[in-house]
Amino acid sequence: MREYLLTIALAATLCYLITPFIKSLAMKAGAFINVRSRDTHTVVTPRWGGIGMWISMSVTFMVVNHLPLVAKSFGREATGIFIAGTFIMILGALDDMYDLDSITKFAGQAVAGGILLLHGVQILWLPINGIYILPPSIGQLLTIFFVMVVINAVNFVDGLDGLATGIVAICAMAFFAFSYLLAVVNGLNRAGAPSLITAVIIGICIGFLPHNYHPARIFMGDSGAMFLGLLLSAAAITLTGQIDLNAITSAGSDTALLPLLLPFSVLAIPFIDLGMAIIRRLRAGRSPFAADKEHLHHKLLSMGNSHRRTSAILYSWTAMFAFPTVVAAFAPLWVSLAVGLLILIFSLALIRESLVSSNVKTK
Repeated sequence: MREYLLTIALAATLCYLITPFIKSLAMKAGAFINVRSRDTHTVVTPRWGGIGMWISMSVTFMVVNHLPLVAKSFGREATGIFIAGTFIMILGALDDMYDLDSITKFAGQAVAGGILLLHGVQILWLPINGIYILPPSIGQLLTIFFVMVVINAVNFVDGLDGLATGIVAICAMAFFAFSYLLAVVNGLNRAGAPSLITAVIIGICIGFLPHNYHPARIFMGDSGAMFLGLLLSAAAITLTGQIDLNAITSAGSDTALLPLLLPFSVLAIPFIDLGMAIIRRLRAGRSPFAADKEHLHHKLLSMGNSHRRTSAILYSWTAMFAFPTVVAAFAPLWVSLAVGLLILIFSLALIRESLVSSNVKTK
């Protein structure tokens, strides 16, 4: 655990120190976003936060590769994740500058998924009537689809200062806790790509958040949103491949079913926002990718919440889905429900306080 904590601290420190230089570079290169009608920011803001994240990850990999435990996490899968992450970051950086069309981005996301497949990162089974081993071709299609869905879910939720950064950090914490505890409880290898990748995600998000929190001085852009989405999806897929299903199911544990269910739990808020946006736009006769001001964070802002409080509320909602799912894998159900209830009470208190403040101001 100490080596993973060191990995998190190193990635956070590097991202925090590198990001100001990326900010200056983005402004000089023209990779910035002007103020649009649907935006919540009021000044021209640079993008390319994903480049700083990628540099931080790369340097962190080079350093922790010399640690006794974490070094064992590097292999074919970690190499594939690094190459695919590099590719998707470059695609996102180009989009931050030139606003690429949706088809080009989807094609690039599929290519990134293909890179993962070439390095053995693939969905091998599904929790259908027990454990169903997928035919290779079906597993490959599902892998690419899953990667693309997670990438776009993260991208959709990136509409408020610090929102996507914080949500992804919480998701990565849940993934890391699950993968590490699963290894400890079931005697599996604690050095694996899922723990390494999620530790790095936590670090770069923590390091980037001070620059990205309201008022944001830099945005992660598509270079960051797609990069983080790919890392999250790859971590979830590699986790399923490292589980000894026979050992776990023979012990009567339900944790074997969670690796593929966990992403939909910890990413519940991005997925809900994505689904609502697609349905809303199709009903209005618009493209599902046409931007609007009706996302969850827009609705919370319209209720009188500040930028920071809105982010805090959505952070708490993410935690409410993520952490009880992890707890349920290793503790009695009532403990999981209690954790979820406590987080729900906290989020309701935040909303109530904002409504009270709003009513006081209007009187």
